[in-house]
Amino acid sequence: MPYHNFFYETLIMVPAVAFVLSVIIKGVLVKISSWKWNLERSLWSGGMPSVHSSVVVSLATAFALKYWVHHDLFAIVMWFTVIIIYDAINVRYEAGLHAKLINERLWEKRLKESLWHLPSEAFAGSLLGMIVAVTLFYI
Repeated sequence: MPYHNFFYETLIMVPAVAFVLSVIIKGVLVKISSWKWNLERSLWSGGMPSVHSSVVVSLATAFALKYWVHHDLFAIVMWFTVIIIYDAINVRYEAGLHAKLINERLWEKRLKESLWHLPSEAFAGSLLGMIVAVTLFYI
């Protein structure tokens, strides 16, 4: 590891950069698809890339690069990552279905229905998180 690496002195900076980049990329993709800037939609749950996946994978990758995978805490970080990505894809999908059913019963859209990520969105976010962590490691 480089002697003085601002981003790896405290690992909180790596997921923070991944978060900001994910939101920016999501905003650009929203702009491309709808032809207008929509900051609120960029910060919503769901969409490409998954901010959840990007943040937790960047943290896991940064931890592995800094402390190696043999560290006991790496197991905690990895399981945390798996649970967050599973939740982003599966559990919140079910919550979105519930919201859709409730909205249909109420005859108005009160609850947000798009809460989940497609596996491709989670994969893209994970890939972005790894790229951010590795890039910041070698800066």
